Amino acid sequence: MNRCVVFLLFIGLFSLPASASDPIRDSVVKIHSTQRPPDFVRPWTKANPRQVSGSGVIIDGNRILTNSHVVMYASRLMVQANQSTERVPATIEAIAPGIDLAILKVQDKSFFENRPALKLAKGLPRIKTTVNAYGFPIGGEQMSVTKGIISRIEYVSFAYGDLGLRIQVDAALNPGNSCGPAIGDGKIVGLVVSTIRNADNIGYLIAADEIQMFLSDVADGKYDGKPKMRGFLQTVDNPALRSKLKMKPAMGGLMVSKPWTDAKDYPLREWDVITKIGDQEMDNQGNIKIDDELRLAFHYLIPKLVKNDKIALTVFRDGKSIKVDVPVYRQSDQLIPYLKNTYPPHFICGPMVFSTASQELLKALGSRGQALLAARKNPLISRRFQRRKSPDEQLVILGPRMFSHPIAEGYDSQFFGVIRYVNETKIQDLPQLVKTIREAKGQFIAIKLAGSYETMVFNRQEMLDSTEQILEDEGIRYQMSKSLSKLWPSDS
Repeated sequence: MNRCVVFLLFIGLFSLPASASDPIRDSVVKIHSTQRPPDFVRPWTKANPRQVSGSGVIIDGNRILTNSHVVMYASRLMVQANQSTERVPATIEAIAPGIDLAILKVQDKSFFENRPALKLAKGLPRIKTTVNAYGFPIGGEQMSVTKGIISRIEYVSFAYGDLGLRIQVDAALNPGNSCGPAIGDGKIVGLVVSTIRNADNIGYLIAADEIQMFLSDVADGKYDGKPKMRGFLQTVDNPALRSKLKMKPAMGGLMVSKPWTDAKDYPLREWDVITKIGDQEMDNQGNIKIDDELRLAFHYLIPKLVKNDKIALTVFRDGKSIKVDVPVYRQSDQLIPYLKNTYPPHFICGPMVFSTASQELLKALGSRGQALLAARKNPLISRRFQRRKSPDEQLVILGPRMFSHPIAEGYDSQFFGVIRYVNETKIQDLPQLVKTIREAKGQFIAIKLAGSYETMVFNRQEMLDSTEQILEDEGIRYQMSKSLSKLWPSDS
């Protein structure tokens, strides 16, 4: 079942017909996507296609705003206007999986004739504001227009470690309106993103404020990501902790339990209490006051106040308040990354398929697969949430099976084993593995894996000679990903 069906939107307190007198309806479109996500068992190809659909809304610049989960890994995208049977090809102009947003372009400019662009609402909406949600729910081909009430605004975790502004709408639930706009006073208040499955009358929007930051980011043609702080922070409610920190009764903030780095030039230290971001004071939960009705996590202000990739904070240290400029980051340095609409690379040599680890792979393995890896002391589990030790460090892995060939006789399946050494060379990333095998001169190639796995030894020339036969037998077109081909000349 596709996510547009799973991530449902609300039908409001009552339903409104999409009548001809409603000008908004011509700005809302239906999106048809043929998705082919990665195949972790066979990384040289893609998974079988699946059909999903969702909604989108026309914005300035002849662009269509939608959720990224509708268009990720799409091999084919089609856009269908309201009250039309024609489907027009579209392409992805920009995508931000962490905040579930994407921009589509349609080459045929006539598609936008008599279909006006909608504007984004400015500022944050008020609690109890009424919004109308437009989209194409399952169970019919016609547009649905529904009504709901804004009941909560929060700054929360979205996906892949990103944070964002989320609006909660109280209304009855209905499958299929995901990705459509929620409109207030003729402007986009938010884009529908999800609901809570086991809760009644709760739906969520990505706030217009969040959408505007995404559009500003991609104005230069690429998505840099939202700036975020690193390190582990904790609340300071405990009386003994506050006494140790010499905090005054009315003082709020969050304590730096573990700084991101021990480097001497890093401005935050253990036991520091962050009390302000910019000029905004924080309460004991790390929230800042937006107005009389709304408090949000202080992270909300980071994208708005960041300058030169630093954020100005006030910290309470050793009984004194001092100002510091703390560096922020936009991209994660997680050892096992998220793919985020990319495919894992591959390299085939002899009976083995080499690739790289990803969080999506571990999720696909499920609890049983992860338990098997843990039992074999596989770094995919023990290092799952660690940072890279160097900018290029990767966990290079074998596939779940080796191809059938006489030179692999006697070796067990090395179920997603992590490559530790090729001969005497410690492997740091997949390009290094390719070059190491290419430059090997001895009679043998020894593959050593981390954890409780076998060591495998192959005759080097037999390993190279068997590759072409295996590729032909398995019907594999490319021995390696395009990004690796320059490291493996055709005469290797």
